[in-house]
Amino acid sequence: MSLTAFTSPLWFLLLVVVAALVIGYVWMQRRRRRQVLRFANLAMLERVAPKRQGWYRHLPVALLLGALVLLTLALAGPTAEQKVPRNRATVMLVIDVSLSMRATDIEPTRIAAAQREAKRFAHDLTPGVNLGLVSFAGSATVLVSPTTERASVMRAIDNLKLAEATGTGEAIFAALSSIEAFGAVVPDVQGPPPARIVLLTDGKQTVPTPDGDDSRGGFTAARAAAAAKVPISAISFGTAYGQVDINGERQPVPADDDSIRRIADLSGGQFYNAASAGQLSDVVSTLGEQIGYETKRADASKPWLIAGTLAAIVAAAGALAIGQRLP
Repeated sequence: MSLTAFTSPLWFLLLVVVAALVIGYVWMQRRRRRQVLRFANLAMLERVAPKRQGWYRHLPVALLLGALVLLTLALAGPTAEQKVPRNRATVMLVIDVSLSMRATDIEPTRIAAAQREAKRFAHDLTPGVNLGLVSFAGSATVLVSPTTERASVMRAIDNLKLAEATGTGEAIFAALSSIEAFGAVVPDVQGPPPARIVLLTDGKQTVPTPDGDDSRGGFTAARAAAAAKVPISAISFGTAYGQVDINGERQPVPADDDSIRRIADLSGGQFYNAASAGQLSDVVSTLGEQIGYETKRADASKPWLIAGTLAAIVAAAGALAIGQRLP
């Protein structure tokens, strides 16, 4: 166990007592040996004295001293960092449904892979986290407001439909509005719960303009997310060789990592790249761990208390078995 701190370190002063007991035991053993050697007739002593026991006669004392050390550690209040499920958080899952998501560079298609992994993310997310869903193409739609009920989110993911254009900024603004509205409707005495946007997209925005710094653009929305303290975990999935058939013509739809990375950076979030279904699965698993759990410092004294108690019991049993009195 990796200990991080102790809540009551003054209890370590008891180790001075343990050290004194060790010194006292060693001194008593030497004193007893000197008294034995005073006998003039050693041959007679060997006949009347019991046979000398081996090293194991010291085991009960060693175990008892070890038990005292372990119990002292328990009293000092050790703490350790432990991963615990979040019981208050809001996550908006934002999925790109533009026509470029029909590309087959991620099998079977980008949209099918996104749907599969989004459903797994929703299913595996810890129960205390409120999850909402936004889909976007030329416009953004809040399909599910934040809720702990996962079935509605997964049904909405199954029913996603593709459409023209890509309005990344509008999608982020819609997610931010949903988070704000949820916080207003469901007040929390501890303040607004921590929130995050998970953005799954494959390309650069096209509306209202290709410029991310437009007043409704992706970069502007990312800055608004940073101001609201809502980081964006942006996943760019697809390859540079993706193509789709639009009106009978093959058109290239390469993944635009640069703009998606900048959105993540401007919001204070993280950027992830997935060029295959396997990579997308790994990214989603990582996000599930990061979002669904948090690390807290918790009491870690129980293992030391159990170990100390067991050592004391074994020491007592050993002393009785060997025929020695406990010190």
